[in-house]
Amino acid sequence: MSKDLNEYKLSLSFPLVVKPIRGRGSQGVTLVKNQKELDNSLKNIFSDKEYGDIVLLEQYLNGQEITVTLMPSGTYVIKQNEIKHDTPWCLPAVKRFNHKDGIAPYNGNIAVINNSLVLSDDELKSKEILEVYSHCQKAGELLQINAPIRIDCRADENGKYYLFDLNMKPNMTGPSRPQRQNQDSLTLLSARKIGWSYFDLLKNMIRQSWTI
Repeated sequence: MSKDLNEYKLSLSFPLVVKPIRGRGSQGVTLVKNQKELDNSLKNIFSDKEYGDIVLLEQYLNGQEITVTLMPSGTYVIKQNEIKHDTPWCLPAVKRFNHKDGIAPYNGNIAVINNSLVLSDDELKSKEILEVYSHCQKAGELLQINAPIRIDCRADENGKYYLFDLNMKPNMTGPSRPQRQNQDSLTLLSARKIGWSYFDLLKNMIRQSWTI
């Protein structure tokens, strides 16, 4: 959708999520419940010019939100064992909570360790999670990934998950110095579940380096 608010004529079903193309994380992302809120949101985004002049409109899914880190195929060291993955594979899913107006807050404002948690063992084995893993893995194959990506997913009212955001350059922060002890990224939260420290994660990423 472009910035000319006098021309757009769409048949819309609310609520919707307004997402600036040039936004970072959830910056500038808003939930709108009717046409008036949509118009106001668009006016604010386009007049401010911080996020450019193009937005996406997405269906709002009111179920649980999770994020899945997808690792490329390769050989990894997990719990002192070398494990080979011939296709992209998923680190354990992390659920997001404490949303503000239906949207997870930007991690530059609230550290993800304060609103994110790896799913329980039982949840990780559920049909719904295994199904969304297969969709994430398919996405990784289609993209032919050579490095980790992060995929945000959200469930509808029936508990079925949909992929809504593929982050080709996921945040990889970690507690690498005293002033950043609360800076675990979503990917690192997942990695800790399989026994990796921050540096184990980095070492395993480096192991998958490729030549051109």
